[in-house]
Amino acid sequence: MITIALSKGRLFEDSIRILTDAGLDCSELEQPSRKLIFYTPDNRVRLVLVKPSDVPTYVEYGIADAGIVGKDMLMEEGRSLYEMLDLKYGWCRMVVAGFPEKKDTWITRAHTRVATKYPNIATNYFANRDKTVEIIKLNGSVELAPLTGLSDVIIDIVESGRTLKENGLVVLDEICSISARLVVNRISLKTKNSEIKGLIDNIQRILEDGEK
Repeated sequence: MITIALSKGRLFEDSIRILTDAGLDCSELEQPSRKLIFYTPDNRVRLVLVKPSDVPTYVEYGIADAGIVGKDMLMEEGRSLYEMLDLKYGWCRMVVAGFPEKKDTWITRAHTRVATKYPNIATNYFANRDKTVEIIKLNGSVELAPLTGLSDVIIDIVESGRTLKENGLVVLDEICSISARLVVNRISLKTKNSEIKGLIDNIQRILEDGEK
């Protein structure tokens, strides 16, 4: 049996779709339930639902042999695991955002306060620019921070950009593109190689067919 950790939230439905296309019976997950652990009918795969930021942790510690998670969480958590596939869904961008009048001045301020859910990504981003900033960790809507004066800018993921626009904010810089990734525990890739490789090959085939 292999265990796969799935992110609850925006990646969930597409993750179920790609696993189903890869040959797993995920029908139980499509039913309303508060359960967090599911099994395929043949008991060959266990599926656990976890918070997106926890997927890399479960995979690194071997509680899950594999996982599906956004690249943003992999960058933020920095866990020791194998990133095997870009799954080509859950597309968004990691950006610096703020008021449009700061577009040409925010990076040159002597003291910049940055609000974000991603303190490690923010730290690395500014360290590469030799800029010292004050990073404020938030868990809720980070767009509120510049609106209330808590921060000068924010670092967050953006899909359509609608939330930024409706709050008078704009993208000041794009850090990187984000999408869903398939990750694997380093030891599991050796001890359960045939099962994991079979899953990877099936998903890879689906991705290649989608590009044709």
